[in-house]
Parts: sequence; structure tokens; C-alpha cells
Amino acid sequence: MSDSLNSREFLDKATALVEAAKKAGADAADAVVARSRSAGVSVRLGKVEETESSESDEFSLRVFVGRKIASISANGGAEPKALAERAVAMAKVSPDDSFEGLAAPENLARQIRDLDLYDPTVVDAAQLTEAALAAEAAALAVEGVTNSGGGSASAGMGGLVLVTSGGFAGQYVGSRFSRSVSAIAGSGTAMERDYDFSSRIFYDTLEDAAAIGRSAGERAVKRLGARQAATGRVSVVFDPRVARGIAGHIASAINGASVARKTSFLKDRMGEKILSDAINVKDDPLRVRGSSSRPFDGEGIEGVPLTMIENGVLKHWFLSTSTAKELGLATNGRGVRSGSTVTPASTNFSIEPGEKSPQDLMRDVGTGFYVTELFGHGVDMITGEYSRGASGFWIENGELAYPVSEVTIASNLKEMFLNLTAANDIDRNFGIASPTLVIEGMTLAGK
Repeated sequence: MSDSLNSREFLDKATALVEAAKKAGADAADAVVARSRSAGVSVRLGKVEETESSESDEFSLRVFVGRKIASISANGGAEPKALAERAVAMAKVSPDDSFEGLAAPENLARQIRDLDLYDPTVVDAAQLTEAALAAEAAALAVEGVTNSGGGSASAGMGGLVLVTSGGFAGQYVGSRFSRSVSAIAGSGTAMERDYDFSSRIFYDTLEDAAAIGRSAGERAVKRLGARQAATGRVSVVFDPRVARGIAGHIASAINGASVARKTSFLKDRMGEKILSDAINVKDDPLRVRGSSSRPFDGEGIEGVPLTMIENGVLKHWFLSTSTAKELGLATNGRGVRSGSTVTPASTNFSIEPGEKSPQDLMRDVGTGFYVTELFGHGVDMITGEYSRGASGFWIENGELAYPVSEVTIASNLKEMFLNLTAANDIDRNFGIASPTLVIEGMTLAGK
């Protein structure tokens, strides 16, 4: 399977598409081949519920005729000449676009780095089933767990080939393995559910299936007996699992596409302080074995590691070539290919860790709310208004005291960012990573 993802065949097909586009009258063109392979097993209560396997190949051709652009997608059997002629004909009747275009030749990656993103380990359906069943069995064995929400395991890989008329030709392949389980504790209206999972690029670094199951079961049991907390202003501690959502809001707000559309509440804040002084936020597409690493972006540019926010001050937007042109800037290699479109996005994005442990930060908080789960979509990225349903644990004397549910936490992201403190417990196995976070002065609505 690795050979099929990396074979010369797909570079040749992409090259043929670009050459056909030029012969058909395109001034410039690029072609992408995206390949994916995946297999997964889902179980519940000791029985296999679903086994799935998928394979896909997608060819996309984008052509430019003057300032006009068109794109077309097809399967691998499409004839390049006919496909290119259709794309060029579509472009000729399209409206002008002042910003779209290929990356400048001087910006293209000269060498394709090996970031160690591919594990050739073959995991068959029997192994996936064994892992899913082991995780579920371990969850059900936890005292207090009464039911299962199911377990799953999967393995997959994907490859990208990009060829441009500007002189770039490159490819890379990555793998992904995962295990997860959901456990239910209690009964009737007092039931509580929680989960745990592990997702890694390399199979041998996955967390043990039984350990994942025990963690899910223990998390669910700890939530039994939840109650509401009193309404008021509190310091909120975000477990790393939900803190990644806060990091995601930062990434969205500093995306150049949102800035260009004027749909980000930070659109006018470049060079200004948007986070507390002690916070640094980084993005690194070249991290070896990084979850979202890539040797080149969707336009053939090697992005460099960037400190997006330094000591609380906003330094960069995420930019692709077209978004950068629209903003009067230069791309920083954050273009992501989705079929024939390119939009900017983060890579390995992280709120960098602070100096104190989560326990020390909770002791500093004294009394507050430790959030382990958020609900709803009450985040307005235009105004920054934030309101989410939440559950977790009440903090008393710097320790977790009792479970809390059916409350809402609210504030504005502008204020939240400025009142944010980071712990030292970051897990970089995620494309968006964050340590435990403390945000002071949020409004909790409860009883």
C-alpha cells in the first residue's frame, strides 16, 4: 500500500494533466492527486457492530486563463486531454479573480523533507477488533460502569501528489492509527457518560487499549452525583481536552481568510496584545512525526515554524498565496488543499506551556470550576461572544471537590484571551495542542 501511495505513476498522471492544460490554452495550472486508505472496526457489548474499509483516489486540476480560474475533479481513469479542455473552457467563461494564482516560483520548496510521517505497519481487521474489544472490556470492568457506548479501532494512511506549471513536483504520505471507547455509569436519569481515546501516527506509540478503557470507565464513574453550581463569576480551569478548543478559537481568529472576509474579531489587531504577556502561540509544519506536519503546503511551499503570538502580541496571520495577496502580504506556506481549492489553515498549532503544574494552578485558583466537557456552539467569531454548556468538577481549597453539570459558562473571547494562564502539561500528539488553561472572571450560570 505504501508503494501505491508513493508510486511514480501518480506524479506522471498529475504531470500529464498540467501539460494537457497548457496545451489546451491555460496560462498556468496545477494538479493534485489525493489518495486515502482506511479500515475500522466498531464494537458494543462484546460484539462487532461494524467493519468498514475504504479506498479513494481523487484527481483535481486547476487552470488559469488570464485572471480567470476554473477547476475540475475526476477519478484516475479520466483522459487528461479531455479533462484539461473542459477545465480551460470553463475558465474562459468564468469571472475574473484578482487574487487567485499559483505560488511564485521562488517560493516553491526545493527539496522535500522527510518528516517521518509514515508507519508501514499493517493492522488487519482481527487486530482492530481485538483492540476495540479489549478497550470496551476494560471500561466495563470498572466498578460503577453499567453500560457501554461502544469501542472502536482504526488504521489508515493518505498521500498527496502536487504538480504545478510553475516547476514544482512533490509528494508525501502519512499514516494514522486510533483507538477509542465510551463508557456509561449509573442508571436512569443519573447516568453519566465519558470516553477516552488515543490517536497516533506510529502504531507502536498508541496507548494500550485496556488503559484507554479503564480511563474511560473511571472518568464516567467520577461524574456520578453531579450537581449544579451557584451562579456567579468564577475562575475556570480547562482540562487539556477542552483547552484544545480554546486553542482552536485562537487559530480561527488569526486565519487570514477570516481576516480578509472580516469575520474575525481580531481582524484589526495585528501587532497588538491579544493574550496575556506570558503566553506564546506557535505553529510548526515541519515537526518530525507531528500530527499535522507536511513538507510542503497545498501550493508547493515549505512553511517555516512561526511564533504566531509572542508574549501576548499578535505577529502573524495564517496565509496562502491568494489570501496573502488580498491582504497585501506574502504567503507563509499555510495553504491547505481541499480538492482544487486552497485556503489557509494551521499545522501543528500550540499554546505553549507555562511554568506551573495544573495542581499548582488549581491551588492558586482556590475556588472555581474545572471543565472537562463543553456543549453547544455558542461562539461568535465575529464579536467574540462565548457561551457554552459545561460539565466538570467544582474546585474547593485548590482540589476537585464534586462533579458539576447543567451549567453554562460565558464571557467574550477578547477578555478570555487576556486573562489566560497556561500550565506545563502540554500533549503535542494533536494538531491543535494546549496545556491545562485557567481563565479568570468568567460568568457561570447555574442554580
